[in-house]
Amino acid sequence: MKDDCIFCKLANGVFDTNTLYEDDDFRVIFDAAPATVGHVLILPKEHYANVFEMPEELIGKAYKLAQNVAKVLDEITDCEGINILQNNGEMAGQTIFHFHIHVIPRYNKSDMLMWKTQEPDQEAIDSIINKAQELF
Repeated sequence: MKDDCIFCKLANGVFDTNTLYEDDDFRVIFDAAPATVGHVLILPKEHYANVFEMPEELIGKAYKLAQNVAKVLDEITDCEGINILQNNGEMAGQTIFHFHIHVIPRYNKSDMLMWKTQEPDQEAIDSIINKAQELF
């Protein structure tokens, strides 16, 4: 646990939370500033700033848990869809640098997560594919 990390403290019970689920590795809490009713955060109890720092086995456990949480929320909330969202870095929208997954029930088109689409850049795509083949 990192002493100056609010999510470490929330994940490890230093502060009271509305906890939906807890196991040895994770705590699932309701977001303090939710996008919709039922918006929860999956927090690992160990500190990892982002997905790049997480051990592969723990990432697998986190996303399996996200699937289970999504199923439970879908059953309970009568939502029409669910976002499972994880941000890495400030430019991606990460504001607290402790790995976490948002599970957000969606109820109508007005609360949908949207982004502006653009035309694909084939030259950039080809370059990424070529460079990635060396890294996999």
